[in-house]
Amino acid sequence: MDDKYLEIIEKLRQNIYIVIKGKAEPVDHLIVALISGGNVLMEDVPGVGKTTLAKGLAKSLQASFKRVQFTPDLLPTDVIGSYIYNPIEGTFKFKEGPVFTNILLADEINRASPRTQSSLLEAMSECQVTVEGNLYRLSSPFIVIATQNPVEFHGTYPLPEAQLDRFAIKLKLGYPSLEQELQVLYSQHKEHPLNKITSVTTKDEIIHIQSLVREVKVKEPVAKYILDIIDNTRHDQRLKLGVSPRGSLMLYRISQAVALLKGRDYVLPDDVKNMAVEVLAHRLVLETKVKYSGVSKEEIIEDILENTKVPV
Repeated sequence: MDDKYLEIIEKLRQNIYIVIKGKAEPVDHLIVALISGGNVLMEDVPGVGKTTLAKGLAKSLQASFKRVQFTPDLLPTDVIGSYIYNPIEGTFKFKEGPVFTNILLADEINRASPRTQSSLLEAMSECQVTVEGNLYRLSSPFIVIATQNPVEFHGTYPLPEAQLDRFAIKLKLGYPSLEQELQVLYSQHKEHPLNKITSVTTKDEIIHIQSLVREVKVKEPVAKYILDIIDNTRHDQRLKLGVSPRGSLMLYRISQAVALLKGRDYVLPDDVKNMAVEVLAHRLVLETKVKYSGVSKEEIIEDILENTKVPV
């Protein structure tokens, strides 16, 4: 890849570090999702910086950004838009909802009803929305960054499997160390660091980088390694539901983006292995007994990686 674009990615990374302290891996994973064209789900307890991370990315781009605070009374039309009657002209005119943007922050997505959550399915999968039989294309690039609190918290609705499958990766920030939290305190002594961020790249440059991701080579042994991992999830006795073909394509694309981020034009098995948990774990459905045994989806993916032969 041209050094120019590696410099753009590095500037993007350093810009986000202004607002997120000590979370290099989640920041890199968010950038990987952006350049691969995938959507991101950030799940963690309240107050650890999920919304700040999303807004930091948005402010780093010269692209449109909209935020929707998901609540139980939010309607699908509040997200995708609706037709408004004009009594003077006697006609209906479509009023676009916040989904018509480049970066959509769906804040606390699991606080809205399943009906409203499903309003994003078509947009996330096909970059379009259908309203009363009329098709509307969304801007490019388009990415949904959704945040949610863990489902065991009061007043939330678990995301259905069909929606989870449309997120390329799932991130967790976790609590900062005491040293990192001290940096957070001082960074907001006078004002929020988000106010200091300026854009470092344009949406056209991101679109071009996304096209470069698709040119990264994936040799057949590596592609078969991806499919071996996926197939093992479908035959694992601990799982009621394994990874879908959409999931295998997401892992393929994310691996290309990781390779590009490291300055390579080819994918290594390590690129696949390093992102498998983030890309695959949230797509699994555990058997009932396993669900209550304390075994996590992430641990199952790690077990599968240990038992899947890596191509040399």
